[in-house]
Amino acid sequence: MYSSHKHKGESDMKKVLVIFLVFCMALGMLFAGGTSESADKVKLTFSSWRTEDVPVYEELISMFEAENPGISVTYRPYKTEEYQTVLAANFKGGSAADIIHLRAYGNFEQFAQPGYLLPLTKDNIPELEMYSKQSLAGSTSINDGKVYGVPYASQSLVIYYNTALYEELGLKAPKTWAEFMSNLEACKKAGVTPLANGSYTGWMVEVMSGIVGPNFFGGNEFYEELISGKTDFTDVRYQKALEAVASLTPYMPKGFTGLDYVEQQMLFINDMAAHFLGGIWEASYFASQNPDLKFDIFVAPPLKEGDKTLISTYMDGSFGINKASAHQEEAIKFVRFLAQEKAQQFLSDKLGVKTEHPDVVPSSSFLKKVSDPSLSTVPYIMLVGFRYEQPTGSSLVQTGLQALLSGEYDSKRVVNEIQEGVAQYYKPFQK
Repeated sequence: MYSSHKHKGESDMKKVLVIFLVFCMALGMLFAGGTSESADKVKLTFSSWRTEDVPVYEELISMFEAENPGISVTYRPYKTEEYQTVLAANFKGGSAADIIHLRAYGNFEQFAQPGYLLPLTKDNIPELEMYSKQSLAGSTSINDGKVYGVPYASQSLVIYYNTALYEELGLKAPKTWAEFMSNLEACKKAGVTPLANGSYTGWMVEVMSGIVGPNFFGGNEFYEELISGKTDFTDVRYQKALEAVASLTPYMPKGFTGLDYVEQQMLFINDMAAHFLGGIWEASYFASQNPDLKFDIFVAPPLKEGDKTLISTYMDGSFGINKASAHQEEAIKFVRFLAQEKAQQFLSDKLGVKTEHPDVVPSSSFLKKVSDPSLSTVPYIMLVGFRYEQPTGSSLVQTGLQALLSGEYDSKRVVNEIQEGVAQYYKPFQK
């Protein structure tokens, strides 16, 4: 009797064990199938300096992934001021992303020359046919003439103002530089911080010079003389342009020399300053951070009413491909997607940037203002012309302006040091 019960128990246990093993095998096959599907999916990385735009790019990536279910893309942004250094380290270390959001002109050249980037042609990116030579200039190498990126956007430099504060103080958008300075003074007297800008972040000081400078150095005529070597940075016109930037310091926040980029943005976003000198790219970010913020833009007004209104513009980068990418075919597919009207219109609408695809129609009122044909565009001097060698014109003007605004240097010393630095490599200055 005992033996019979024992064998029956063993038999039941064997049945349970077999069922359990079958279940485990089925479960394993299920998970194995999921892992295989995940492993088959190509994973791309996309690096950028646009930390503010994470939600926008993630939405754009989702659109691409919906059309290309076998590819996933991860957006990897870095701090603006650290981006070039991080890219250089990643390329040298072999860990650079598959798709690279490239800065323009000399900033991308440092990666094109060593062969880190894949040259783009109308064969691998047919959409390049849609872009003008001018729009491709920011991603075209001055050394080999090849294109290394699909245009991202062109930028314009403007002055933001708080329309609610203007209404409260009875101010109007200025038509001349004197009227602008008068508005700053009116804000100061009313106890309102006139300008949100500070000088701690070097590239933002350069932006300020790009906004203020053209009216004082004379726009395209000066730029052409400078590029040809007919004049140089010690020209009194350029010196006066830098002095005009320095004339704004009485209207900046207390402790402005220690105020970084984000802190400057926050002052304007939170209604704590009446003006912000910056790029057109700020508009959508300001609106997203404070939907109740009432603001508008104007271009730096001329010295005399009726004179040409000059606005600094430049190509602000492109979308390139890491030549060493293990997934070059898929990376090309993603960059082709970014080059198409659908993606370019999306970026224009969501980021408020002026994209270069000819069929894109700006929906932003701010973009329409900077696209006004009555404006005279001027190249953003250092970025467009003097960022190809070391020391770059940008690094020199940034350091010089920081010293000028703090009172450490005078304008003559600043222009002399800029000229000496650029003349080390710029042949038209070596006559």
